[in-house]
Amino acid sequence: MTDVEVVARTRINGGHPVERLVCHPRLPLFACLDSGRPALSIWTCDAGQLRELGSVGADSAVYGEAFGRKRSQRTPAVTWHPEQPLLMVASEGKVVQWKPSGPTALDNVPPAAGYDSLAFSPDGHTLWASPSSDGEDDAWERSDVLDLASGTVTAGPRWDTGVTEHPGGGLVATLASDQGATLVLFARVGLDAAPAAMRLLRHASILDADGYETPIFSPDGRHLAIRGNAYGNSLDVFEFPSLRRVFTTSLGEPSPGYPYPQEWLDQMRAWSRHNIAFGTRPGVLWVGTPTGTLIEVDIEGPAAMEHDVLGGSPISALGRTATGELVIAGNAGDVVLLPVDTVSTKAEGANDAAPRAAVTAFLDATSELPDDASLETDLVLTDGVATWDSDDLATIDTASATDPMWLQLQAAINNVRNQEK
Repeated sequence: MTDVEVVARTRINGGHPVERLVCHPRLPLFACLDSGRPALSIWTCDAGQLRELGSVGADSAVYGEAFGRKRSQRTPAVTWHPEQPLLMVASEGKVVQWKPSGPTALDNVPPAAGYDSLAFSPDGHTLWASPSSDGEDDAWERSDVLDLASGTVTAGPRWDTGVTEHPGGGLVATLASDQGATLVLFARVGLDAAPAAMRLLRHASILDADGYETPIFSPDGRHLAIRGNAYGNSLDVFEFPSLRRVFTTSLGEPSPGYPYPQEWLDQMRAWSRHNIAFGTRPGVLWVGTPTGTLIEVDIEGPAAMEHDVLGGSPISALGRTATGELVIAGNAGDVVLLPVDTVSTKAEGANDAAPRAAVTAFLDATSELPDDASLETDLVLTDGVATWDSDDLATIDTASATDPMWLQLQAAINNVRNQEK
């Protein structure tokens, strides 16, 4: 284990833990979500200095005993504008926009909006919001597309849990979550006269169960990492554009099955769900731990190195700033800025052309879904090891205990259907 010298350190929220860090993609700004109430503070890390710029929801009521869906419904959804110092925040039925001049309510938000997730389109002119505000029972099957200039709201595709743009541009990844399986969906964006539209693509990844966090791309566009799920502390990294799984691990003991023992639930809560970030160097993923150490994982090799950062205080959130530093939050309310380039054992630099080449290769190997396509029947799916199209999934009638749970369930459903014929 190695000790590292931090660039800057401060304590925020009166020592309350930070639940999540959301870094601006191009400016030295980040937002800290409070773990105790639906509130957040906005910070700058310009020139290696940490300075608070403002807050949203500081006077909101604490979460208290709220748990599960009641808790998640009050947790703010946040997204940064791709270019400007502008943060959108959806919480408890309201949408607020924060600028350096302060927070203001966003006009033209549908009155029935109860958004769980927000994302800007890559051009910054449109706000994507999920689920739909149309008030229907199946609102989760659609999203809202808000034109910020006109206030017009139109229907968008199903997605949830955030949207991440590939560093090569022209492509985003998001999730469509369900209890039995979660789809990692990819969509073309900004390539024609309708830059606000997400045009879903035929090739997708599939994960067991639900409860995942927003996927994150590496800066060179060669890897996609996903943290989850509802029944375990999984961490998976996929190669891009092949979607081949190149790294998988469980952060702690695997799920023992229901009913869950208290020791396992405590372990689940000890590991933050927002504890991963790619560094600026290719092939390096950083993982924060409940012991305050930061693990440098070499995805393409067996090497992993531990760095002592918070001196035993659990890491509650981790992010990478636009200037390449890691910003780390601890359970004691400490926020630390770390220059990972001086710490990383990887020396090779990134190829600036690689991100766009990866997007081009992926788009060339797939096609857009038609507007009336079904996510259940029209996708080509991979779990990072094997690939299935709709015909494959319709005929599978056997699965072993080592197969993914969603595939075992699909085989069982097909067997029932065959017996009913």
